Amino acid sequence: QMQLVESGGGLVQPGGSLRLSCAASERIFSIYTMGWYRQAPGKQRELVASILSGGGTFYTGSVKGRFTISRDNANNMLYLQMNNLKPEDTAAYYCNSDVRTRFGRGNYWGQGTQVTVSS
Repeated sequence: QMQLVESGGGLVQPGGSLRLSCAASERIFSIYTMGWYRQAPGKQRELVASILSGGGTFYTGSVKGRFTISRDNANNMLYLQMNNLKPEDTAAYYCNSDVRTRFGRGNYWGQGTQVTVSS
Protein backbone atom coordinates (compact mmCIF):
# COMPACT_ATOMS: atom_id res chain seq x y z
CA GLN A 1 0.00 0.00 0.00
CA MET A 2 2.87 2.33 0.77
CA GLN A 3 6.39 2.21 -0.62
CA LEU A 4 9.65 3.61 0.68
CA VAL A 5 12.45 4.23 -1.80
CA GLU A 6 16.00 4.91 -0.63
CA SER A 7 18.66 6.73 -2.59
CA GLY A 8 22.03 8.37 -2.05
CA GLY A 9 24.24 5.38 -1.40
CA GLY A 10 27.51 4.84 -3.18
CA LEU A 11 31.26 4.44 -2.88
CA VAL A 12 33.07 6.97 -0.72
CA GLN A 13 36.55 7.26 0.78
CA PRO A 14 37.09 7.14 4.54
CA GLY A 15 36.36 10.54 6.03
CA GLY A 16 33.90 11.38 3.29
CA SER A 17 30.20 12.14 3.51
CA LEU A 18 26.95 10.88 2.04
CA ARG A 19 23.32 11.83 2.49
CA LEU A 20 20.75 9.07 2.25
CA SER A 21 17.17 9.89 1.33
CA CYS A 22 13.98 7.92 1.85
CA ALA A 23 10.91 8.94 -0.12
CA ALA A 24 7.43 7.78 0.86
CA SER A 25 4.91 7.13 -1.88
CA GLU A 26 1.98 8.27 0.27
CA ARG A 27 1.37 11.37 2.29
CA ILE A 28 2.23 10.78 5.93
CA PHE A 29 -0.40 12.06 8.33
CA SER A 30 1.47 11.27 11.51
CA ILE A 31 4.75 9.71 12.58
CA TYR A 32 5.13 7.18 15.36
CA THR A 33 8.76 6.45 14.60
CA MET A 34 11.05 6.50 11.58
CA GLY A 35 14.55 5.16 11.36
CA TRP A 36 17.55 3.91 9.46
CA TYR A 37 18.93 0.39 9.82
CA ARG A 38 21.99 -1.17 8.28
CA GLN A 39 23.17 -4.69 7.60
CA ALA A 40 26.63 -5.81 6.57
CA PRO A 41 27.21 -9.26 5.01
CA GLY A 42 27.12 -11.96 7.67
CA LYS A 43 26.02 -9.51 10.35
CA GLN A 44 22.76 -8.79 12.14
CA ARG A 45 20.67 -5.84 11.03
CA GLU A 46 21.13 -3.00 13.47
CA LEU A 47 19.29 0.22 14.20
CA VAL A 48 21.50 3.16 13.28
CA ALA A 49 19.26 6.12 14.04
CA SER A 50 15.61 6.84 14.71
CA ILE A 51 13.34 9.83 15.17
CA LEU A 52 10.11 9.91 17.14
CA SER A 53 6.88 11.82 16.63
CA GLY A 54 7.96 14.60 18.96
CA GLY A 55 11.29 15.01 17.21
CA GLY A 56 13.46 13.16 19.69
CA THR A 57 16.29 11.17 18.16
CA PHE A 58 18.34 8.09 18.95
CA TYR A 59 21.73 7.07 17.57
CA THR A 60 23.68 3.91 18.08
CA GLY A 61 26.94 4.63 19.86
CA SER A 62 29.21 3.96 16.91
CA VAL A 63 27.68 6.77 14.83
CA LYS A 64 27.05 9.44 17.46
CA GLY A 65 28.56 12.74 16.44
CA ARG A 66 28.91 11.61 12.82
CA PHE A 67 25.37 10.84 11.61
CA THR A 68 22.26 13.00 11.73
CA ILE A 69 18.71 11.83 11.10
CA SER A 70 16.12 14.33 9.95
CA ARG A 71 12.76 14.50 8.24
CA ASP A 72 10.95 16.81 5.86
CA ASN A 73 7.30 16.38 6.74
CA ALA A 74 6.02 18.57 3.91
CA ASN A 75 7.65 16.34 1.30
CA ASN A 76 7.31 12.97 3.06
CA MET A 77 11.07 12.51 3.18
CA LEU A 78 13.50 11.02 5.68
CA TYR A 79 17.24 11.68 5.56
CA LEU A 80 20.43 10.38 7.06
CA GLN A 81 23.42 12.68 6.81
CA MET A 82 26.59 10.64 7.26
CA ASN A 83 29.87 12.43 7.91
CA ASN A 84 33.38 11.20 8.63
CA LEU A 85 32.53 7.80 7.22
CA LYS A 86 34.58 4.80 8.26
CA PRO A 87 35.11 1.43 6.56
CA GLU A 88 33.03 -0.21 9.28
CA ASP A 89 30.04 1.85 8.12
CA THR A 90 29.96 -0.25 4.94
CA ALA A 91 26.54 -1.91 4.74
CA ALA A 92 23.18 -1.90 3.05
CA TYR A 93 21.09 0.84 4.64
CA TYR A 94 17.33 0.49 5.03
CA CYS A 95 14.65 3.04 5.75
CA ASN A 96 11.91 2.00 8.16
CA SER A 97 8.74 3.89 8.99
CA ASP A 98 5.95 3.34 11.49
CA VAL A 99 3.50 5.96 10.28
CA ARG A 100 -0.12 6.75 9.61
CA THR A 101 -1.25 7.31 6.05
CA ARG A 102 -4.63 7.31 4.36
CA PHE A 103 -4.57 3.51 4.80
CA GLY A 104 -4.14 3.79 8.53
CA ARG A 105 -1.12 2.97 10.66
CA GLY A 106 1.47 0.72 9.10
CA ASN A 107 5.11 -0.34 9.27
CA TYR A 108 7.16 -0.19 6.07
CA TRP A 109 10.64 -1.05 4.84
CA GLY A 110 12.58 0.23 1.87
CA GLN A 111 14.60 -2.05 -0.40
CA GLY A 112 17.94 -0.70 0.74
CA THR A 113 20.79 1.36 -0.63
CA GLN A 114 24.42 0.25 -0.52
CA VAL A 115 27.07 2.33 1.21
CA THR A 116 30.68 1.30 0.68
CA VAL A 117 33.49 3.12 2.47
CA SER A 118 36.86 2.22 1.01
CA SER A 119 40.11 3.71 -0.21
